[in-house]
Amino acid sequence: QVQLVESGGGSAQPGGSLRLSCAASGNIFRVYNMAWYRQAPGKQRELVSDVTSGGSTRYADSVKGRFTISRNNAKKMVYLQMNSLKPEDTAVYYCNVEIWGGLTGTYDYWGQGTQVTVSS
Repeated sequence: QVQLVESGGGSAQPGGSLRLSCAASGNIFRVYNMAWYRQAPGKQRELVSDVTSGGSTRYADSVKGRFTISRNNAKKMVYLQMNSLKPEDTAVYYCNVEIWGGLTGTYDYWGQGTQVTVSS
């Protein structure tokens, strides 16, 4: 089994910063793509950013230049540094990781979600 544990959410004022972390553990032979999604109330879940095993990154247009995704392959962790936060960044943020478990195959796993609230 694989578990994803997220941390680092909370409240911030507009213009502030938060850093999210996600740690993967369990039956992991290899970690492929790692990503952060978010879901605001009444909206669909959307991709915020992802990073491949080779280090290539993508960002949603709404967060480009403000958010930075990174990963530590040895620790099986992915991070999201969020700067210049805006009220519209308020959402539940989910970690998503593609993992190869050997004979069990390759699957996507989701974290439990962490709330990020940006308000003055």
